[in-house]
Amino acid sequence: MQAQRKDRPNPVLTLVRLIIAATAAGVLAAAVALPAVGGAGMSTKSALEGLNLKPEELDEPPLPERTKILDANGKQIALFYYENRQSVTLDQVAPIMREALIAIEDFRFYQHGPIDVEGTARALVKNLTNGGVTQGGSSITQQYVKQVLVNAAETPEEQAAAIAPTVSRKLSELRYAMAIEKKYSKDQILEKYLNIAYFGAGAHGIQAAARRFFDKPASKLSLAEAATLAGAVQNPARTDPNVGPEARERLLQRRNTVLDRMVEIGKISAQDAAAAKEKKLGYKDIEFPGGCEESKYPYFCLYVQYEILNNDEFGKNPDERRKLLQRGGLTIKTTIDPKMQAASEKAIKKYVSTKDKPVASQAMVVPGTGEIKAMAASRKFGGSKKKNEMSYNIVADGAHGGGRGFQQGSTAKVYTLAAALEEGLKYGDGFPAPAGYKADAYSTFKNCKGENVGDPSHTVTNSSEGGGGFKTLETGTWGSVNTFFLRLEQKVGLCDTVKMAKKLGVKRADGNKLSEVETFTLGVNEVDPVTIASSYAVFGSRGKYCKPLAITEITDRNGKVKQYKPKCSQVLEEKVADAVSGILSGVFTKGTMTEVGGIGRDAAGKTGTTDNYMSAWFAGYTPNLASAVSLGDPRGAANHELIGITIGGRYYSYVYGASISGRIWKDSMIGALKGVEPVDFTPVDRSRFGGCTDHCAPKPKKEKDDRKPGDRGNPFDIFNPPGNDDRGWGGGRGRDDNGRNRGGDAGPIIQPGFGGN
Repeated sequence: MQAQRKDRPNPVLTLVRLIIAATAAGVLAAAVALPAVGGAGMSTKSALEGLNLKPEELDEPPLPERTKILDANGKQIALFYYENRQSVTLDQVAPIMREALIAIEDFRFYQHGPIDVEGTARALVKNLTNGGVTQGGSSITQQYVKQVLVNAAETPEEQAAAIAPTVSRKLSELRYAMAIEKKYSKDQILEKYLNIAYFGAGAHGIQAAARRFFDKPASKLSLAEAATLAGAVQNPARTDPNVGPEARERLLQRRNTVLDRMVEIGKISAQDAAAAKEKKLGYKDIEFPGGCEESKYPYFCLYVQYEILNNDEFGKNPDERRKLLQRGGLTIKTTIDPKMQAASEKAIKKYVSTKDKPVASQAMVVPGTGEIKAMAASRKFGGSKKKNEMSYNIVADGAHGGGRGFQQGSTAKVYTLAAALEEGLKYGDGFPAPAGYKADAYSTFKNCKGENVGDPSHTVTNSSEGGGGFKTLETGTWGSVNTFFLRLEQKVGLCDTVKMAKKLGVKRADGNKLSEVETFTLGVNEVDPVTIASSYAVFGSRGKYCKPLAITEITDRNGKVKQYKPKCSQVLEEKVADAVSGILSGVFTKGTMTEVGGIGRDAAGKTGTTDNYMSAWFAGYTPNLASAVSLGDPRGAANHELIGITIGGRYYSYVYGASISGRIWKDSMIGALKGVEPVDFTPVDRSRFGGCTDHCAPKPKKEKDDRKPGDRGNPFDIFNPPGNDDRGWGGGRGRDDNGRNRGGDAGPIIQPGFGGN
């Protein structure tokens, strides 16, 4: 008995010798050693005990999952992913797909433990005979472990270590596999493997592969399709159909190999295999474009992306937040409204071409909630300069992927108007508005630090009003009179005007502090449409400022839902906001938008043209919707002015706020609000804001009228009524030969759009 025991091979020594021999032959250690021992009569259990291998818990990080962005109606508008994957449960995978994969990868999967001794022994013999690795011996459980380790690797070095052909790595893999077999059922392991496996063509997991290869869910795969995907798993790089014809031919051969194997183990008949082999590869090449560049609404998509990247609620740092966005499997429901977005895009396209250098951009925001309903621009988003594409979010600020923005122009005058009304001025209050305004001394204007910022060396002029005349809060706003607003800002205080703008959410697009200078009211700060639309929305909501809102709901990969509500606060008294709306409503009927006209419902707004025509704006609102449109040249507005320029196929000597931006605003708002029940503005409290205080217009002197009937301009002569010629009796407006308004202190501007500062 003793002699017999001495002659019996020591399983551990045999195992060690085989490991050494296998390593020398370049064969993966454990794929050789353990099955060889099994072939010598040693059980898997005894082999593992001989090596003192014990289960080791495997850290299984969540698989990278795609993040979907949805519009307000729940329709997908963008995808973010690190790996194109959509995990499914095993019952969502066609049974034939499961059979095909098991047949070619591990046909005894449901019979063996963590290691397939017999299968790996065959692989050893085959590999040693051929002098290299020609056949794998790893079980599906082992393959799953390796995929987990590769996915968890953060660096190239860690990835290389996860697949290194070393004894220590393979033994660790076996320890993990033992733990996995104890932790999960066979069905659970198969499900996990199907979701983690890479099939080539950028498809991770069986669902993404079924969509990518055949444009169908994994549950609908046919025999030929299932065999194709099962064959792709072994070496997806060599059989990737996107690589070229040779790779496709290799994939076709692998499909047929799988079919033959399924016949060999009795899973399908020879006739079924032959019929499947007759079919073409059938690769559909269905792309799943990721990122905002491929989104239907790229500018809004960028805004949403940066909402995640900038919020520490989604991670400690930008890297963590980006990983969550690309791998977290989130479903993000947003505020974008397809109908309103389409209306904005259509209006912009009507007036500005994608080939134009100046860019028109627009944002639409809901008063009272801050929900962003549309973000559009005349240029397509992308990185190609040859195609005149934008490479940043021109509709938003720098914090949301935008740039420096454009100077606001006279759309900033409303903040001075609101401050004046808040401080007790009335509609009839006003000042003489000279052709030019110069601060009397440096102390005329002080910023919020109490520093003198007035500039007596600089003269501010009017672009269209010409001469002087007394302007009230109403007429000064309707005519957008620069010198009047300098006087008004001087009256209420520069700091109070700045504070009002800040209360309404105004900030510079580049993130720097607002420039608190004398010409603040004329819009010298660079801003973006989202910010300005949100500031005007305050008046539409009767004084409530709401932070711009793009995301309403996020569902994580586990189905946990978190909703995001509007963040609003009352920053302006309701009646003051109503009073602002009362004046701004007149811009469409008595001011710089008269020629363009209104939108058929209560609306208010303000044109904006910057000094030297560097940019042109229109911002306006109804109680339902607020919007701002900017127009400027992103190459540098100061060096590319909107003078003598063709835009959208039309030539403009000068571009004013009403020329293009105002028209885009009008058309887009009509389209966006189609089918939306109109809401009227709350009537102005005339008892509070009507009349004037101590800044009333001077009473006109009574002059003797000694004209006779027949004299030009005689008010009693029906054949020659006053104001019918360019002189305009009583100070009525006229036009010079260039169409410019020549001045006069009464009556509406009859050349709207010109000088709509």
